[in-house]
Amino acid sequence: MSRIKEFNLPDLGEGLTEGEILAWLVKVGDVIELNQPIVEVETAKAAVEIPAKWAGEVRSIFHPEGTTVEVGTPIIAIDTDPGAGPVPESTTAAASADLPTPSAASLAAVQVAPAEGMVEPGLIGGVAPGGRTAVLVGYGPRNGPAKRRQRKDGPPQQPATTPRPAAPAQVATPVPAAPVAPASVAPTGNGNGRAGGPVLAKPPVRKFAKDLGIDLATLTGSGPLGSITRDDVQRAVDGSTVVAEPLAATSPTTSAASFGADREQRIPVKGVRRLTAENMSRSAFTAPHVTEFLTVDVTRAMKALDRLRGRREWRDVRVSPLLLVAKAVLLAVRRHPMVNSTWAGDEIVVKEYVNLGIAAATERGLIVPNIKDAGRLTLRELADAMTGLVQTAKAGRTSPADMSGGTLTITNVGVFGVDTGTPILPPGESAILAFGAVRELPWVHKGKVKPRQVTTLGLSFDHRIIDGELGSKFLRDIGDFLADPEAALLAWT
Repeated sequence: MSRIKEFNLPDLGEGLTEGEILAWLVKVGDVIELNQPIVEVETAKAAVEIPAKWAGEVRSIFHPEGTTVEVGTPIIAIDTDPGAGPVPESTTAAASADLPTPSAASLAAVQVAPAEGMVEPGLIGGVAPGGRTAVLVGYGPRNGPAKRRQRKDGPPQQPATTPRPAAPAQVATPVPAAPVAPASVAPTGNGNGRAGGPVLAKPPVRKFAKDLGIDLATLTGSGPLGSITRDDVQRAVDGSTVVAEPLAATSPTTSAASFGADREQRIPVKGVRRLTAENMSRSAFTAPHVTEFLTVDVTRAMKALDRLRGRREWRDVRVSPLLLVAKAVLLAVRRHPMVNSTWAGDEIVVKEYVNLGIAAATERGLIVPNIKDAGRLTLRELADAMTGLVQTAKAGRTSPADMSGGTLTITNVGVFGVDTGTPILPPGESAILAFGAVRELPWVHKGKVKPRQVTTLGLSFDHRIIDGELGSKFLRDIGDFLADPEAALLAWT
């Protein structure tokens, strides 16, 4: 058994296909322990540290920082028995040999095409019986002259004077022919210079395009040999894809004014930003959104928070208006459980637990971690959970598990001084509440105009599940709680 073990990038949760290497926590020559963090990787959901599967000495690091690596790709090689002396040359060569870079054509054909001489006879890509090449299933075409069936409606074909071998690595010498004017080939979406050829794209890209309803055949590839990349698909979603057309000469007199690249900034779309874009695009075009608004006098709720902060057992607890909003949402869900549900095609799944998502703005973008089974927590436990959730998010340490399985979400746009908004539903959820800024405004109270603490709520919901009556009652109950928390608790609990 080889001492050198290659560690592949694992799937860090919910079918993620790739991750970006943010930082290596070890270097070549370091002696590491089992489960010691060795690399920090950013996925589409979070930045996580990956522990080592084996103890030993780091022999090779295959990808530098800043590289995006697909799941299952080797990222580091570890000598699991460094005290046994030098590694045999054959073992070192086997562990450090560079794998051949597959061409775009081989990816489209879904077959392995290693470099000649690197595969043993009988293995994929090696020599097979009869002089053929072993491919993924069975054996490849025979090496020999091509044979054609004679056409019934035409003269018999003469055998070719120069046999045309079937092996892709050999090219027959062309027979001189009469000069023919070169034909201009319009660029095509498959990058092979021919209409109707196979579309070149990696399997993760194909899945990404399928999920978004994008036809790869309509895209122009920007990858190697014209292959379609994730960026090409994303540009199609954003509406900026240019469909391939025949090249045409443009008049210099009609060209528009242009500016230099030094006055433009290009920000790579990856990680959390990419996931957010994909989720919002999918949600906006699948769930029919309806948004309702309610302006509430929350003066009594603000006074209740002040009294709560003054209690001895709450003095070390972070108490904010968002805490009361979260409590109001959880109590309203008990009264209207249909709001906490998911559209599943031929059925609606109503959930008896509430994984309450709290949208958080971080340096890496907007993330929505959630508090598991928040409806079972006391107000003090809910306050502690929300504080820990926000602190973890701002530190960039939110795990994929904390952002999975949300059932209902609150977005606090009021912290930015915004009155309210029309939030987009997270995929799989049926409602999201926008909590606006609390402002002192003139308000009619007990027949007189007085300055009162006022806020505006915006509730977006999936109209396939929640009709206008249910959405209105749910929003009204949240407003009633915030208008008078003590009375609502006495009436509902």
